[in-house]
Formats: sequence, C-alpha cells, structure tokens
Amino acid sequence: MKIYDGGKIFVGIIIFLAFVLFPFYSNTGKVMAKPDPKIDTPEIQKLAVKKCVEPKDFMRSEHMQMLNDWRDSVVRENIRTYKNSMGQSFNMSLQNTCMKCHSNKKEFCDQCHNYMAVKPYCWDCHIAPKENKT
Repeated sequence: MKIYDGGKIFVGIIIFLAFVLFPFYSNTGKVMAKPDPKIDTPEIQKLAVKKCVEPKDFMRSEHMQMLNDWRDSVVRENIRTYKNSMGQSFNMSLQNTCMKCHSNKKEFCDQCHNYMAVKPYCWDCHIAPKENKT
C-alpha cells in the first residue's frame, strides 16, 4: 500500500506532536522548590507559646475558607469573636489578628500563593501591610 504525500503527512504529525508536547518538554528538568514560609517575625518571637489560631495543617489547607467565614460572620452577622478548636477566643480580623503575627507578607503569604499560582482577593478591600526593610 502506497501513501500519497506521505512525507507531508509525517512532517505534519511531527509538527503537531511538537506543539502538543511543548508544555511537557519545556519544563523538563525545572524544579520549583516548595515554599518555606518565614515565621520568625518579632511578634511571633515574643509569644511564649508559638501557636496560630488553629493547628498548622488546618491553616495550610483551610485558611482561605476560614477567612471567608470570618468575613461573612463579621459583615453579615456582626459576630466578631472566633472560638477555635481548643476553646480559645480570637478577634476575627485579617489585619489585627493574622497580620499582627504574620507581618512579613512577602515572605509568608506571597511565597505560598505564588507557588500555588493563586491570587487572593484579600487586598482588594484590606490595606496591604507595610513591611520593614531590614
């Protein structure tokens, strides 16, 4: 069986595969290191017990949902106190509770958000914290 214009067909297949496989072979050998958020802010160093509002694993996976729940509770229901899983109470405030300890936005928040390629909308309403340049 003879394939007419077989050379053109094979060149077309090769060009097609090159375009389809480009994202895979262009990233070969490139490894993006996992973020290592810095939690050595002066405020955290002052704490006797270095614990967040909730346990670390919960905060890594659920912090955005928790912040959305806080926003809804504060704005819609005027509830301003959060009781965590250990029974402790906290003020529901991104800027006064979260950013008080995690004042290094570039090294803490932005590092993970950039790695995960997400763009949180927190700073559409809130004023981004001014960081000290040391």
